Amino acid sequence: MTKVAVLGGGVGGLTAAHELADRGFDVTVYERHTAFGGKARSMPFPGSATGGRKELPGEHGFRFFPGFYRHVPDTMVRIPHNGQTVADHLVTATQMMLAQHMGANEIIVATQVSSALDDLSATMKAIWQLGVGLGIPPQEMTAFVERLLTLLGSCDERRFGQWEQTSWWDFIGAANRSPQFKKFLANGMTRTLVAAKATEISARTGGLILCQLLFDLVRPNGKMDRVLDGPTSDVWIDPWLTHLAGLGVNLCDGYEVTGIDCDGTQITGVSMSVDGHAEQIVADHYVAAMPKERLELLLTPALCAAEPRLTGLPKLKTDWMNGAMFYLDVDKPLVHGHVIFIDSKWSLTAISQGQFWRNFNWANRGDGRVEGILSVDISAWDAPGSTSYQANVCSRDEIRTEVWKQITDHIDDGFLTEANVIGFFLDPAITFGTGPNRPKSKNDEPLLINTKGSWANRPDAVTALPNFFLAADFVRTYTDLATMEAANEAARRAVNGILDATGSPATRCPVWPLHEPRALEPFRRWDKLRWRLGQGPVKPPIKIDLAGIPETTGALARGLLALLGDSG
Repeated sequence: MTKVAVLGGGVGGLTAAHELADRGFDVTVYERHTAFGGKARSMPFPGSATGGRKELPGEHGFRFFPGFYRHVPDTMVRIPHNGQTVADHLVTATQMMLAQHMGANEIIVATQVSSALDDLSATMKAIWQLGVGLGIPPQEMTAFVERLLTLLGSCDERRFGQWEQTSWWDFIGAANRSPQFKKFLANGMTRTLVAAKATEISARTGGLILCQLLFDLVRPNGKMDRVLDGPTSDVWIDPWLTHLAGLGVNLCDGYEVTGIDCDGTQITGVSMSVDGHAEQIVADHYVAAMPKERLELLLTPALCAAEPRLTGLPKLKTDWMNGAMFYLDVDKPLVHGHVIFIDSKWSLTAISQGQFWRNFNWANRGDGRVEGILSVDISAWDAPGSTSYQANVCSRDEIRTEVWKQITDHIDDGFLTEANVIGFFLDPAITFGTGPNRPKSKNDEPLLINTKGSWANRPDAVTALPNFFLAADFVRTYTDLATMEAANEAARRAVNGILDATGSPATRCPVWPLHEPRALEPFRRWDKLRWRLGQGPVKPPIKIDLAGIPETTGALARGLLALLGDSG
């Protein structure tokens, strides 16, 4: 039986192990932590338990599953749990709130249109109406919709050759737009949702992912936003580990990779540190499912000479996006879904989790008093807060105070009160410096962020080494963002590479591209010709006028749309 060593037990590593074990491979997963799941795992809140209860659950950050995710849900539906599957633990969040500092808060409800599955006009009209409702001038929203349609109507060659090299900020012309436009469509959404900066993220990636979210918004039963009905490890990771063990996967925690040995043509072994002593691991194939900042420390001249694409890893950028949790003695849902504190100084997002944890035994956790959790992600650790200090130089208590202040500044007075807070959890990946002059904290688990032009520095899942494969979110994928979906997709690509390398007759893992409106397919083909001729992008087939009404832009557009219809 072919032996495969998977280096890393996060979503990418566990996905690779799952797909390989399903196809009869002998798989061992090596994880440096004592718990599996990577950034998606839950962890106990130390010291929170009394009276024989379990400790309260903490997390690196809350999980959410947009409707356009296909790879992760496909894996979840194949993990049994309590007579159902892990996918049955996904519940739909029906609302999203854009909370403004000292201003009106906008609640967005997923719409359901009666037209075809992915009505392009309805999608563009919905984003136009949303933007105008937020105070963005109609003419700016009309221009914004035109830019989205330009991106969607561009061929892949233009997307990679032009829009990949262009920042989201420049692509949408943010410098010459209104403060509201910059606040919501440029800085706010990108920084808060994916810990990226509008001036850095590529227009190709930022725009295409935004379009996926918009398609979910207007698609009937699109499930724009889904969350788990309990702590991530309880309802996903732990059942997954049980299933993998049942498939024969060996799960080894506490194993840290210290070296990857390469003879110039293939990997010959991997060095591990286990409880302070060294161990050598040998397998037929190796899957590196580690974050980029871990793998780049293991790069050697021999490894880079054999696979030059790995030399791009140090050029990929990471930033901080870590979670905090406020434990409350009463559940106070802010909204039935996520809250984006759109202009908070530390770019906060949050979700009131208690309302979604349908069967969670609160009385058996902590001291028995907790009934709700407000889970918060902090995305701008290098920005000054109300006290002028950046989050990455604040103490744990200062972070707690500042995050609470930024949240309550955005929420109606009196709804959230300090008296309701029983405890506070901060991601233990954050460790605090010691000494005078506020030394910066360290982050053991930063987040890979997208920057313009970074595609060139991303390697493929299948490397030039015949027995070395990559299954992490820095790999080239359709998703192209540091997400569970990207890690899962990368793992599938790696497994398919192993199947090809071994000549296996097993069915290949499905890999799905992002949704593309069928109505724009002829325009993308037309644009491909224009790109080859050195001409500019095609004119979008529809536009939104200043009254928010969609209309076609010319005779050719009308003819093509009449022939194909608006639907995909």
